[in-house]
Amino acid sequence: MNIHLTKSQIGLDGVPAAETVLSHVDGERGELIIAGEHVGRLAAISSFEGVTARLWNGASKTALTEANVRSSLGAARERAFARLDQLLPATRGMGIIDGFRAAVAGLRAEHGLEHEATIVGAFPVIAGALVRRAKGLDPVAPDPTVSHAADTLRMLHGRAPAAREVSALDAYLVTASDHGMNASTFTARVVASTQADLFAAVTAGYCALTGPLHGGAPEPVLEMLDAIGTRERIQPWVDAALARGERMMGFGHRVYRVRDPRTDVLKTAVEALASNGTDLPFAGEVEAYIRAALRKKNPDRPLETNVEFFTAILLDALAIPRQAFTPIFAVARSAGWTAHAREQQRTGRLIRPSSSYVGAMPKA
Repeated sequence: MNIHLTKSQIGLDGVPAAETVLSHVDGERGELIIAGEHVGRLAAISSFEGVTARLWNGASKTALTEANVRSSLGAARERAFARLDQLLPATRGMGIIDGFRAAVAGLRAEHGLEHEATIVGAFPVIAGALVRRAKGLDPVAPDPTVSHAADTLRMLHGRAPAAREVSALDAYLVTASDHGMNASTFTARVVASTQADLFAAVTAGYCALTGPLHGGAPEPVLEMLDAIGTRERIQPWVDAALARGERMMGFGHRVYRVRDPRTDVLKTAVEALASNGTDLPFAGEVEAYIRAALRKKNPDRPLETNVEFFTAILLDALAIPRQAFTPIFAVARSAGWTAHAREQQRTGRLIRPSSSYVGAMPKA
């Protein structure tokens, strides 16, 4: 007998796949809690190393401090740089997004060292090397004495970043570090549930992230802003696009029915960069008009701004190439992936959902 499921059931909406202490998303209330703290407050009080310590402690029942994580990530960045000659050959002929995937797949356990730090420390080193190679430049060696955010920018640009740049990227890394059972985290947990190692789980998570319905949305936000171009074109461009049934990039979310709570965290970070040449007033006018137009079009269920809108503006203001947006997202989310994979290995069971067969049945 065939059992026909609803679209929501087929997409597993609202179906718990695991118990976790790591993060909680409430789409109706517009709430994101990471390791026991609302994301807005967490971004205000914690560095990326601090939220990483919270996530790893929750997953493995350890007692790491922010200083512990900062030290271990600094050392891991140095080790990853020393291994670039082994990691980069597999990326020849590839762009930044695909090259990052190939290099991440080449990571492996290092005897006596924590896998989590090896992975999270390697990500910005790989991203920086690939971005610089695309410009015909040599990779920049990491500085283990500075923060993860500061060193990420150093390795991308070959210069010491300004304090406001470090603060902005750190806010982004904290905000994007984890987000419930999103597609890439679920993928990482499925792989970890087989008792595969963290390297396999995180590589799979990154592969899921590259899809345009997950991590690939920030770049099209900038393409939309480029297409609009000027303040005078906002209204006619948006109205025409909506009339054609086009999607407004950076608006709407699979889970949130109200404003994405990460949006205002990143908007605040972008405002701090406004003196760095960022045209925030223009982006703000685009956001305001699109929100109003969407409310008019769908008054019962308007689409609100999501995290991708200000992510695109923030990363662009930091002079990060658009092709590197997904790898930089992975730099942040690697903290969550490693924590979820470890939690799944420690407390979970093999994730093995069923399917609803709708094909032909054999004849009697």
